[in-house]
Amino acid sequence: MDTIRLTASGAAVRYLAAQRIEVEGRVVPLFAGVFAIFGHGNVTCLGHELEQAGEALPTWRGQNEQGMALAAVAFAKANRRRRIMAATSSIGPGATNMVTAAAVAMANRMPLLLLAGDTFNSRIPDPVLQQVEHFGNPTLTVNDAFRPVVRYWDRITAPEQVVHSLPHALATMLDPGDCGPAFISLPQDVQADAFDFPSRFFEETIHEIRRPRPDAGELRRAAAALAAAKRPVIVAGGGVHWSLAEDQLRAFAEAHAIPVVETVAGRTSLTADHPLNCGPIGVTGCTSANAMAAEADAVLAVGTRLGDFVTGSWTVFGGGEGVRIIGLNAARFDASKHRSLPLVADAREGLAELGAALGGYRAPEEWSDRAASETSQYHAYIDKIAAPEAVAAAGQPSEGAADQQGEPPSYAQVVGAVDRLADESTYVLAAAGGFPGELVNGWRAKTVHSFDCEYGYSCMGYEISGGWGAKMALPDREVVVLVGDGSYLMMNSDLYSTVLTGHKLIVIVCDNGGYAVINRLQTAQGGVPFNNLIADSRVQQATAVDFAAHAASMGCGAETAASIAELEAALGRARASARTYVIALNTHAHRWTEGGSFWEVGVPEVSASPEVRAARAAMESAKGAQRVGW
Repeated sequence: MDTIRLTASGAAVRYLAAQRIEVEGRVVPLFAGVFAIFGHGNVTCLGHELEQAGEALPTWRGQNEQGMALAAVAFAKANRRRRIMAATSSIGPGATNMVTAAAVAMANRMPLLLLAGDTFNSRIPDPVLQQVEHFGNPTLTVNDAFRPVVRYWDRITAPEQVVHSLPHALATMLDPGDCGPAFISLPQDVQADAFDFPSRFFEETIHEIRRPRPDAGELRRAAAALAAAKRPVIVAGGGVHWSLAEDQLRAFAEAHAIPVVETVAGRTSLTADHPLNCGPIGVTGCTSANAMAAEADAVLAVGTRLGDFVTGSWTVFGGGEGVRIIGLNAARFDASKHRSLPLVADAREGLAELGAALGGYRAPEEWSDRAASETSQYHAYIDKIAAPEAVAAAGQPSEGAADQQGEPPSYAQVVGAVDRLADESTYVLAAAGGFPGELVNGWRAKTVHSFDCEYGYSCMGYEISGGWGAKMALPDREVVVLVGDGSYLMMNSDLYSTVLTGHKLIVIVCDNGGYAVINRLQTAQGGVPFNNLIADSRVQQATAVDFAAHAASMGCGAETAASIAELEAALGRARASARTYVIALNTHAHRWTEGGSFWEVGVPEVSASPEVRAARAAMESAKGAQRVGW
């Protein structure tokens, strides 16, 4: 057997560099590169091997380990899980900085490879710098904190284990049902140890993502349930994108005249002007999608986790016990939720076979007419609230526009400006805070796969780092990042990364004075404004941040806009810029898009506040509509 003597680090790097995948007819590296911040746990061994690898496995320097790994998540999303980035850190805080990003990948079912340095396997130098000691368990290190937030976890304690561990990690990340992050812990001494590895381990391998077909019995039962429906609805989740099933979804919906609603992850599965696209469903959804879901007697849930923001904490499907949910999902766990009829399969192949099983079935014409009527009202509402200040179709001030001189614009108006000026190359990205509800509703997609709103883990700080990763994946598209002042202040350093690496973004920073959307939730449930808006916090002096000046200090083009008209003009300059361009503007803290569904949160059962007691009573009343064990 031919062998080659390599260190554990060298073997890991050479193996990753040898992996390939076919994307749109081209064979490309599966691992596009490695985000790295080096320290004493990874610089002398893994760092040396990455330097030697050069362009075979490019290394990108980040500013924060969490930001690097978030960029890797967004890169995988933009590539629809067809390509992967790795992120490496030293031991201690460098490693634990990546835990949050691992959870983002886990919640969103995204492939991400994390390679973290660890303490010495020999334990002779213990305790080393940055080591956290556990008196009763010397095998435990901070890297064990990743166990709950990754799909695959391993610690390499001998170099030959690389031959076993990395293929398993890779298989997990490429599995359509089990897809998620993989974590490899690399003790400092083991990284340096060598082994005679079989040469064939490093041969180029071209991977193909499995497309499981449905079980015949599950297919028969799903088809029977759907064929009996008079008011069916399709819920399009992120799995539509990950399966590249947008065309199949459109063909299926058209063949059977079934209205489609979209989850946050499934947004832009259809273009906004498609006659069967009823818009986003759930808490951040719109009136049309939620109205259709409320009357549906059968729900085909395609590639969705059915999270609480989709289901309105399981109140949005209003047909009672008679509603049948069919879970078409590559993951058995998701396909079977809430006693759904499972149809465990790849979304594209599952839709094709289910369509064949349905034959000539079409939903009643009055049902699709109802969908069109509801959806037209939704679009009319968004047109009104997204109109520029003091401008509406009839020449009158628009609902939601500044109704007093000098009042700042709403998030809906900001989204409206981006939407009006977008073309088919535009890819928008946001996360957490107020933008999910506003962007999910206000983005009228001109093309499929033009949207990333991280809402699986709702991670503040994803936006700018995620934009960097998305632009790496989509270099020919205009990536527009929408971020609030709260998220910007949490994590903004990857603006500098985009300037250094030439991955140009357009970033719109909306300053509404703090964590305004959580202030909305706080007051809506009977609370008083407290510790969310800066004005309601314990501060000695409220100080405005000059976001444009801050961004300019990192090398970005930057300006501040005072109105929607100025924002639109600035967007023109941003598009013409060759480098990342940041536009800051003040926005309204209390004006939001309406139309979402119920959402269950904890409201005190006992309180001295009559407002809180009233909110508790309303919460208990609404919970009566929840689907429990149907």
